[in-house]
Amino acid sequence: MAEATHPQESAESAESAESAESAESIDERALDESVTFTSELIRIDTTNRGGGDCRERPAAEYVAERLAAAGLEPTLLERTPGRTNVVARIAGTDPSADALLVHGHLDVVPAEAGDWTVHPFSGEVRDGVVWGRGAIDMKNMDAMVLAVVRAWARTGVRPRRDIVIAYTADEEASAEDGSGFLADRHAELFEGCTEGISESGAFTFHAGPDMPLYPIAAGERGTAWLKLTARGKAGHGSKVNKANAVSALAAAVARIGEHRWPVRLTPTVRAALTEIAALYGIRADLDAPGFDVDELLGKLGPAAALVEPTVRNSSNPTMLEAGYKVNVIPGHATAFIDGRMVPGGEDEFHTTLDRLTGPDVDWEFHHREVPLQAPVDSPTFAKLRAAVERFDPDGHVVPYCMSGGTDAKQFSRLGITGYGFSPLKLPAGFDYQALFHGVDERVPVEALHFGVRVLDHYLRTA
Repeated sequence: MAEATHPQESAESAESAESAESAESIDERALDESVTFTSELIRIDTTNRGGGDCRERPAAEYVAERLAAAGLEPTLLERTPGRTNVVARIAGTDPSADALLVHGHLDVVPAEAGDWTVHPFSGEVRDGVVWGRGAIDMKNMDAMVLAVVRAWARTGVRPRRDIVIAYTADEEASAEDGSGFLADRHAELFEGCTEGISESGAFTFHAGPDMPLYPIAAGERGTAWLKLTARGKAGHGSKVNKANAVSALAAAVARIGEHRWPVRLTPTVRAALTEIAALYGIRADLDAPGFDVDELLGKLGPAAALVEPTVRNSSNPTMLEAGYKVNVIPGHATAFIDGRMVPGGEDEFHTTLDRLTGPDVDWEFHHREVPLQAPVDSPTFAKLRAAVERFDPDGHVVPYCMSGGTDAKQFSRLGITGYGFSPLKLPAGFDYQALFHGVDERVPVEALHFGVRVLDHYLRTA
């Protein structure tokens, strides 16, 4: 299929900034569709169990049909049968402007139905809340983007710059069938894109009474999933064995798990600490002699959770595999570590892992992706901030760095700077971050309505 373009070609000049600011394109139908689309996408089971065990095609066809109904020409692309991606382009009014990428993934992590209050793939709407796997991560954003695009088609709105919409497969695993495949094999679909927005930002974080924060992601730690292997001498469990692979591996895993990584503050994290501290009435001099970041975090109350995971590298043991019988010492043992690297912390990570594993344990990357950083003093960040504050004037937008990663890593290969921006206005007590991959994942209807309005405004004026 050919690359999609918006069918309406106008000879009129681009809308003025003033008219774009005042334009209203979100109607009741758009608000309703944001809820309906979220619910119906949840009902399409796109569980990604890893190892290629996933099929996103039904969800891809669902969004493609609705994009086509809005006058777009979506392209469906697969590296592996059933692992489907969708890409479409909306032509802007200013052909000289850089294009903007808006992307969301269609796959979700597994869910055990017995653990949930409602069935995780019911998409049930109850008491003003949409329930199900993907309600937060991230079929909500997929649905909101669909609702905005269709509202534009009804009202004749065109954005200032070209907007490329991508719905991806495989984000919850390696992204090899999703954004990695698109970036490596179909770069032409993203021609002109210099920036992108996607998940995990612009949600309400209640940092205290009358202190709603809206953290917008301007960075991600790098992914460093590791495989450790110890090789020794197999033998009888009752005999002395000084080449016990399990013992060597266990010692290395313990050292890694207990290691305290040194503080490494990136520009994004520095900005986050400074802005959040100021909201608490604290003047933080991060360059002062003896500055203690952990002491500052202790003064930031709940907001510390936004920053604490990203002030240093990390390495958490997650899996152990060894042996096959209690009285047999195996000849080898393996472990897996979830490692994350702050921007600029890669060399330190390598050196430290060499030391912690020691001479008897080998390590390698099981999966690796780069850390990212985006400027927080850019015109783009300023417009993202303004879009949120327009619809919640009492909210405080702050930058932050994600502790994990998104498809922005793969799209960065194309020179696209990524921001986490999937806006939701959430009530106090709603633990957004705990619902990522958690039980009883859900999203309030009013949060979706807020997100649609914010996305519409930002995308028209970006």
